[in-house]
Amino acid sequence: MQYFPLFIDTVNLTVLLVGAGDVASRKLALLSRTEANIHVIAPKVNAEVQDYVQKGRIVLSQREVLPSDMQNYDLIYLATANEALNAELASLAADRGIWVNVVDNPEYCRFITPSIVDRGRLVVAISTAGAAPVFARTIRSRLETSLPPSLTPLLDFVAGRRAQVQQRLTTGTQRRLFWERFFASNGDRFDSRTEEHYRNAFNHLTAKGEMLLLTDSTPPQLLPCAAMPLLQRLDWIYSQETISEALTEMVRRDANRAKLPALSELSQAYEQGIRMLLVADEATIARLKAHFPMAKHLRPGAI
Repeated sequence: MQYFPLFIDTVNLTVLLVGAGDVASRKLALLSRTEANIHVIAPKVNAEVQDYVQKGRIVLSQREVLPSDMQNYDLIYLATANEALNAELASLAADRGIWVNVVDNPEYCRFITPSIVDRGRLVVAISTAGAAPVFARTIRSRLETSLPPSLTPLLDFVAGRRAQVQQRLTTGTQRRLFWERFFASNGDRFDSRTEEHYRNAFNHLTAKGEMLLLTDSTPPQLLPCAAMPLLQRLDWIYSQETISEALTEMVRRDANRAKLPALSELSQAYEQGIRMLLVADEATIARLKAHFPMAKHLRPGAI
């Protein structure tokens, strides 16, 4: 993985954008939706950039950029039509420890800006590591149609009630069950029944756990698609040996990991509502199946 995805808090972030043509305007359209402090330097500006100035969203220095400008910023975007100038300024910024992006020139980029789907608190970023930005936009268009606009007010609603849920429900398992129940009944809608679904989700927050069994010789990539949602909601992964990298990519990254415990501990965890994956050799999996008949055995082509 050449580019590691991360989300930056833009509060008090200082950003310099050099250039004010069409390419720069597209970057500015995205940056202006953040809370960053934006400074634009360009001798000529188009109407879109001028509009941001009039709204007080950006600070504009209408002049040629200088080498001395490459300092005291958190991020710098270089979008001039002069490739040699972009390269020179990028080198200066890098020498001063500033992360720089040269638009349409990954060679000089310390970071790249992905294509995004914005639903308020839900932001999906798509990147092809600079190889095929046109294809990234294609993926984005597919996600745009599958993620409804109602997610924006819905997630604002959820964020406003997280503190109340934490006060009423004291354990992580109860909170997980609550939100699963809420989203199962409410879906991705935000309408007159959302508040009702929220209140109802506090009822009957008791549930058995879930136990998945996987033979350590089973290639994870051969598991059926139906297994993927199960792997993504695990609380614990117990194994005899270190699990494979391929399986690590499929399970929840924040799931707890430990060696396979005693049967009594597994029974107790199950009764407490813990969702777990047990990875072991064939003989051990056979014993676990006999002791826990409710366990689901993950196998190629079947669950």
